[in-house]
Amino acid sequence: MKAESPYHHGDLRHALVEAGLGLLARDGQGGLGLREVARAVGVSPSAPYRHFKNRTALLAAVATEGFRRFGADLKKAARGVPVERHLLEQGRAYVRFALTHPALFRLMFSPEVKRSEHPALKESADTAFFSLEALAASANPQDPHATALAAWSLVHGLAQLLLDDQINRRPGQSDDALIGAVTGAFMAGLGHR
Repeated sequence: MKAESPYHHGDLRHALVEAGLGLLARDGQGGLGLREVARAVGVSPSAPYRHFKNRTALLAAVATEGFRRFGADLKKAARGVPVERHLLEQGRAYVRFALTHPALFRLMFSPEVKRSEHPALKESADTAFFSLEALAASANPQDPHATALAAWSLVHGLAQLLLDDQINRRPGQSDDALIGAVTGAFMAGLGHR
């Protein structure tokens, strides 16, 4: 009888993160652990420990991938629109990302995973914020950092309120219409109509 060869995975770290994204979407943060991703990928329970020292490291890696995808969505939102609408469209993309990927969005901003302890997570989160700050510079060159913080606070708060179902909408008002009204009001306050 021929001995079975050990299972080999080409890019196990990537596969574990992808499995983590799927488990997070399906089961929430509580259902995401090293054993669960090992099972999802079909490797031994000890295999993930070669890439992640503990569950928090796995959560950080999943959040890092979330910020990479989030940043790509923000950049994509500004493509092909006039410069004066970039900040508005990125605000819309921010809230849409949260509504489309609620568990991932919550993990990305979770206090359970400290950016200061995970350099790749900090870098991916900073990259997303710096793109927002660059757009804010064109909206308010006198204080782009404050404008970026104000825009971020607005869209993050709106996303959180929508995720928690805390907003009373007008009859028949869609999420997209609400997002447009709120972000449009912010832009009007900056002098962009």
